[in-house]
Amino acid sequence: MKYVLTPLIFAAASSLVVAEPVHELTIDAAGDNGHISEHIYGHFAEHLGRGIYDGFWKKDASGEYIIRDDVVAAMKELGVPNLRWPGGCFADYYFWEHGIGRKDQRPTVVNNLWGGVTEDNSVGTHEFMDLVAELEAEPIVVGNVGSGTVEDMANWWQYINHPGESPMAKLRRENGREDPWNVKYWGVGNESWGCGGHMRPEYYADLYRRFATFLHGYGDVKPFRIATGPAEADYNWTEVVMERAGHMIDGLDLHVYTIDGTWQTHKGQAVNFDESGWYRLMRRAMWMDELITNHKAIMDEHDPEKRVWLIVGEWGTWHEQEEGSTPGFLYQQNTLRDALTASVTLDIFHQHLDRVKMANIAQTINVLQAMILTDGEQMLLTPTYHVFDLYKPHREAKALPFELDRGEYMYEGEEGDPLPAISATASINDEGQVHISLTNIDPHQARTIEISMDGLKGKKVRWAKILTADEMNARNTFEAPEALVPEKFKGAKIKGGKLIVEMPAKSLVTLAL
Repeated sequence: MKYVLTPLIFAAASSLVVAEPVHELTIDAAGDNGHISEHIYGHFAEHLGRGIYDGFWKKDASGEYIIRDDVVAAMKELGVPNLRWPGGCFADYYFWEHGIGRKDQRPTVVNNLWGGVTEDNSVGTHEFMDLVAELEAEPIVVGNVGSGTVEDMANWWQYINHPGESPMAKLRRENGREDPWNVKYWGVGNESWGCGGHMRPEYYADLYRRFATFLHGYGDVKPFRIATGPAEADYNWTEVVMERAGHMIDGLDLHVYTIDGTWQTHKGQAVNFDESGWYRLMRRAMWMDELITNHKAIMDEHDPEKRVWLIVGEWGTWHEQEEGSTPGFLYQQNTLRDALTASVTLDIFHQHLDRVKMANIAQTINVLQAMILTDGEQMLLTPTYHVFDLYKPHREAKALPFELDRGEYMYEGEEGDPLPAISATASINDEGQVHISLTNIDPHQARTIEISMDGLKGKKVRWAKILTADEMNARNTFEAPEALVPEKFKGAKIKGGKLIVEMPAKSLVTLAL
């Protein structure tokens, strides 16, 4: 790592010259680091808090729930490759028959998992399928293993997908849907090691095999069967489930949340944090690389052909919910810190494309690390939404190999090793356009990136955008919904055959070449 000298000018007219780190990034434009599937940018909508009701749906003047047009428009602008539903933990309490037929005849249940509120089943299978149709998204349905039966799940699969004459297809038609929805992505339970039944991996592997057996293909629709994967570093779960059921699994569902603290005590605040909280959350986000690397190694032993996807089905920041919000609704604000943990995590996914083909950030609206927050008729886009927008050019592109001097960021008040200061993704699309995203997690130090592009000539910067702010906890509010949005970036230039990017502290930059 090199340094450049930067003058700091003080009010007293004196100046001090400081050393600004220079990082070298060499991109192999002719290389191939794998295909970046759009499904890595998937989303998640659980019957939890205000994610479904007062999130994707709102009540009209007659008291009926209708899809929110403004939310759908914003998410379509972002692009939703897939949407996971109905959970989450709620999936293993959900009985699909309660959510079909006339709404005034649907039974109500108490959502004991999340806030103890009454769930009236206004949003069921038909309503969810209407939503994904509007979003132009692939549905991911998670079936009930924890409290359901094989027959329940097989019937739901048949209700959704059978094209011909069958009891469940007949019932679907009676409820107003002639054609099947052709859903292929199907979760066989959720977090079966925890809220989905507190099972041992040996027991779940046998149970999975039984449930998966009865998900039959219909015509062109073959089930893509997603098994409950591990929680964080539970490598034994991956080992046992892959050994005993791997031949019947298409995707293994890893869940990893980024917290500042512990699950047992305190997960940290979304807004009220200092630099130690910034450092710890970044360190936790970067743990994802180690977790994926180790789970991949186990999967490789049982599936050397890499047929089975590693799906990060739940990821994102999880803070203590906002003061004054309904207990159990998991409503939290979303700051620049959350945004940069998201960009760092996406960069990690892009380094493991041989296995990581799908991921779902938790959750889409009003829950955890949301894309959108609503308050009555008001709606705002969070900083994390803007990260996903800045990464749109990488979707369905080819990841380019690179070598990067990442530098170091360390907060002296915390124990542990320094963190890599710079994170990156580089990709090239079918039109030959190269896009580069760079994240500087250092909250104080600006850094210069010198980029060499082996195998690419005649390059110029077509456009560049930046997401940054003066404060670590900068965020959008209903009073100031555009306080933190991407802006045009002017700190990139071609000089001496290299692309020079002058990155401010705590920033994300995406450039198009």
